[in-house]
Amino acid sequence: MFGITYMVRRVVILLLDCLQLLMLVMAVMSWIPQLRNTRAYQVVCSLVDPVVDPFRRLLCKIPGMDRFPLDLSFLAAWLVLSLVRGLL
Repeated sequence: MFGITYMVRRVVILLLDCLQLLMLVMAVMSWIPQLRNTRAYQVVCSLVDPVVDPFRRLLCKIPGMDRFPLDLSFLAAWLVLSLVRGLL
């Protein structure tokens, strides 16, 4: 009925969806100063940061991005995850 490829694809899509949800939760929590010191925020950051940090390091190499007031690495990671999900 369903092949192993279909099942693996569905699991990867589910994991990408969960990661994007965690990214959204992290973004909302970061806007509320009282939540930034909670254990929940630390856990969410520990799950999301390994995905966002490579984009942050890459964007810092672009001249002028180190002084840019917004962290675009989050947006870049979100877009790449959306692209990967769409390709699956």
